[in-house]
Amino acid sequence: MRLKIAFTGPECSGKSTLSKWVSEAYNIDLVKEYARDYLNDYGPYSQMDLDKIAQEQFNRNEGSKKPTILDTEMLVMRIWCEEKFGACSDLIKSLFVQQHIDIYFLCKPDFKWQEDPLRESPNDRERLFDLYVFYLEKMAVPFHILEGDILHRKDKIAAIMKTC
Repeated sequence: MRLKIAFTGPECSGKSTLSKWVSEAYNIDLVKEYARDYLNDYGPYSQMDLDKIAQEQFNRNEGSKKPTILDTEMLVMRIWCEEKFGACSDLIKSLFVQQHIDIYFLCKPDFKWQEDPLRESPNDRERLFDLYVFYLEKMAVPFHILEGDILHRKDKIAAIMKTC
């Protein structure tokens, strides 16, 4: 069975840390966030860049036939595009509808912001979190909110992974 588990949520909410931990703890392939690689070598970006990032991320996320942990997915791309450019591109909307994820872990930004040159929204994380909840509920997909310190989050993930 091809199980796909995605970590989603606002910037600086623990997605990369937790996806890496799950990958290592359960020996499951990890698909990292492509945007970091793309934007590290790039200056200001456009909506066309977000389309390129989304397409590559989608290809990587969908490329494996084995169980996979996704550090990011198309909901992140959709909200990012809407927030940055006021509307979501047709490509990202299409990829968003096409992706298939079995379990979403929604990371709550309930700890201190950590500076990073690629992060843009230090003061808006709670509103963005609410937007993720809205979309996930609208999609009617299984999702689990991860909140609190790292140990609490790991314990919750471990309990859920026992059911997979």
